[in-house]
Amino acid sequence: MAYLRSFLPWIAVSVLIGAIEVRYALLVGLVLAVVLAMGQRRAGRAWDALVIEVSAAVFFAVGTGVAFAVPDSAFVEHYASAGSSLWLALIAWGSLLIGRPFTLGIAKTQVPAAFWGNPVFHRVNVTISAVWAASFTVSGIGSAWLRHSQPGSDTARTVLTVACIALPILFTVRYPDIARARATAK
Repeated sequence: MAYLRSFLPWIAVSVLIGAIEVRYALLVGLVLAVVLAMGQRRAGRAWDALVIEVSAAVFFAVGTGVAFAVPDSAFVEHYASAGSSLWLALIAWGSLLIGRPFTLGIAKTQVPAAFWGNPVFHRVNVTISAVWAASFTVSGIGSAWLRHSQPGSDTARTVLTVACIALPILFTVRYPDIARARATAK
């Protein structure tokens, strides 16, 4: 459930774009991201467990600034959703590139410290982060392509976005048990 809470600003913006002006939708995302990150920090969460929240705050701060600076920009309105997925893909792929999968900090809040140094623990988080990175990439590219080639495809873009969040959540919930079972069987 921690993953769902982390994505609340992204989900809220996805729902609000089209219902209200994009600049206000992005502003809501910014406020939610900042409030969520601050609340989690006050609750004692480490920064490495707040990668999604902090990256949301950065993305929505820039997006909100651009949207208010150029209020009639159809580009921002049309591609904000795809841009947010591609931003998350960049964060996820980047975390893998530097050897610190973004899911590691979150996993450390749910797994006893005795397991943190275990190679299986790290490998599981590399795999989970790669699945998220791939899903964000598919969502971003797919959403941009749908928006460009079929501008009225709101339903298809929504289904794609939901699928690209739901499937990695399911994978994240199930995969650690599968990996533990495989490691124990060896």
